[in-house]
Amino acid sequence: MSPIEDPKDDLSVTPPKKWAAGAPAVAHAIAYSLSQTSPARTALTLLSLNQTKGIDCPGCAWPEPSHRHRNEYCENGAKHINDEATTRRVTDDFFSRHSIDELDGKSDYWLNQQGRLTEPMIKRPGRTHYERIRWTDAFDVIAEELRALDSPDEALFYTSGRVSNEAAFLLQLFARAFGTNNLPDCSNMCHESSGSALNETLGTGKGSVSLDDIYEADLIFVVGQNPGTNHPRMLSALEKTKRNGGHVIAVNPLPEAGLIRFKNPQNARGMIGRGTAIADQFLQIRPGGDLALFQALNRLLLEAEEAQPGSVLDQDFIRSHTTGFAAFAERARRISWEDVLAATGLSRAEIEQVHQQVLGSRKIIVCWAMGLTQHKHGVPTIRELVNFLLLRGNIGKAGAGVCPVRGHSNVQGDRTMGIWERMPKNFMDALGREFNFTPPEKHGLDSVDAIRAMRDGHAKVFFGVAGNFVRATPDSLVTEDALRSCRLTVQISTKLNRSHTVCGETALILPTLGRSDRDVQASGEQFVTVEDSMSEVHASRGRLEPASAALLSEVAILCRLARRTLGEKVAIPWEEFEADYDVIRDRISRVIPGFDAFNERIAKPGGFRLPNPVNDHVFGTPSGKAVFTCNEFSMLDAPEGHLVLQSLRSHDQWNTIPYAMNDRYRGIHNARRVVLVNPADLDELGLADRDLVDIISVWHDGVERRAEDFRVVAYPAARGSAAAYYPETNVLVPLDSVADISNTPTSKGVVVRLELANAVN
Repeated sequence: MSPIEDPKDDLSVTPPKKWAAGAPAVAHAIAYSLSQTSPARTALTLLSLNQTKGIDCPGCAWPEPSHRHRNEYCENGAKHINDEATTRRVTDDFFSRHSIDELDGKSDYWLNQQGRLTEPMIKRPGRTHYERIRWTDAFDVIAEELRALDSPDEALFYTSGRVSNEAAFLLQLFARAFGTNNLPDCSNMCHESSGSALNETLGTGKGSVSLDDIYEADLIFVVGQNPGTNHPRMLSALEKTKRNGGHVIAVNPLPEAGLIRFKNPQNARGMIGRGTAIADQFLQIRPGGDLALFQALNRLLLEAEEAQPGSVLDQDFIRSHTTGFAAFAERARRISWEDVLAATGLSRAEIEQVHQQVLGSRKIIVCWAMGLTQHKHGVPTIRELVNFLLLRGNIGKAGAGVCPVRGHSNVQGDRTMGIWERMPKNFMDALGREFNFTPPEKHGLDSVDAIRAMRDGHAKVFFGVAGNFVRATPDSLVTEDALRSCRLTVQISTKLNRSHTVCGETALILPTLGRSDRDVQASGEQFVTVEDSMSEVHASRGRLEPASAALLSEVAILCRLARRTLGEKVAIPWEEFEADYDVIRDRISRVIPGFDAFNERIAKPGGFRLPNPVNDHVFGTPSGKAVFTCNEFSMLDAPEGHLVLQSLRSHDQWNTIPYAMNDRYRGIHNARRVVLVNPADLDELGLADRDLVDIISVWHDGVERRAEDFRVVAYPAARGSAAAYYPETNVLVPLDSVADISNTPTSKGVVVRLELANAVN
């Protein structure tokens, strides 16, 4: 393959697309796949992807239907699996040729395109390059640093949603046997607000719906979410909703092609026909206005019930299965239309139209993603949409419920397996009984607090399993300085990323098997399991020969490190776990509810669904009932001359890694340093399309956070808002700007001003 060049911005703009997928999606998926690997490997990965005996897509967490297409994947899933299956390799020779400082100057795109990591590497104190290290020596380095800490709480054990259930269970077991609950994860930065709100109101932090519910719904709200890029197979499910007579309302600051029209590449109608119109109504809401929207809808429902008693609300459900209704209703009736219209940017007529659609629908689902969770008032917003569903009994019945859509393959499974700094007592007690030790009681640190602890010298070892912590987190310069202050940073990874160039005094890269790689241990070939957004647990089996004979699986790395670190401190059979993953699953089945007979049930094609007591009207709240909540009105109010910025992905991007410099659905080509702004806002700000600007965030700590040299693009964004890609704009999100209760960074609600790039010269 030809050498990879670090791309330069050369912006061109075309009109935003009015539909998504179709033949172009197929062509782009195949073209990218073949740029990474051979036709034979591409065929093997794609025909195995999301099949019952194949590879679970390491991309998003959208579930597979019971009857699967032979090509059960989307454009971005195809890119993601073949990005991992690439035949490019990063060896010790690569690291001898490139210093860490040189690598740190490269783009995220360039780093990823170098290929698969093949052998463990170490950056020793005072050195400028990584160099090869033997596995045994690498484990010695980590174990010695961990044992030398003054307290186990000086160590941080981070993971992303790519790891399997088995590896996640072992990571939290190792951390707790070591003596800490410091288990920050990527969920802290995305759906933590969902878990906080749902636990408080329904007693469980997970969604309640299945794919069948999606198909059966009368009305689905898709709020703060862009399925066409972030989980495209959701569009196939929404298409089925529409074919069954259901309706969809999209709520978002930007019009998104996938929610306008979907051309399903799995059928002729999508390939050569017009496809399916998805959203029946598009509400172009201002960022953060969703709380006010659902407060207005709830007021309208209460008024409709007063006008026609007994015909609107589900009084039997409210009386039997909820608490707090009277206080909620009193507050809801006081919501001001003036406040609602100011916060949402919508007209009263638009909201009344939604209300009429709600009145005509008996089965309603609300789906959402980071457009709701990454705001200061993200938790109250989700509590308010729960109020909305409770009013008409749309919890615990077919075709209705809450649907937080997770953005990474096993982020929900990680939490189920115990990756949380605040796991409940019943989990900790079961873990302690099973392995005959006393887990630590003190709550640990989440991702934001972990950065603060490193910054302040309270955490000295960072241990990351998968992911790209440096580029996933807010306040980039603060995060980088915090990691560089550590005595040791360890990254278990498949490919090179920015987190490998931001090093502690000593730094280790431990290369691991990918989801697509065959995993052979002492007892034979292994498989792993994952849990999707709808609590379906299923198996994943790698099909490719590993990228290097030196690679270890995540399970093997964790088991060997735990043995080396803990010694005889806790009698845990790490060697048995490494040799046979069935043994891990047996122990999971005795610790975690819902996983009884784990090995027997996972052997069935398609796996099994974990029970959700909410669907039986059993609520794990103190009262045993679902809780209506009172939520103060809140809105983002940018001062004159400022905008509210939301960060987002381009279409050719997965999480922190761009696969190309394009965002073709939005019409952006060959550039990433762009900021999308409504033309009317540009006029008011005295700016013109294609002006070169710096983006400066406004925060009360007095620190100027600046993202330099962005090209303004006139775009149909909501008035008063702007949008730009992350991770380039993470530098603008203050570490202390977090959601109330959940501590999630407010990446969708950053107040900024735009300054001509030459204005400071």
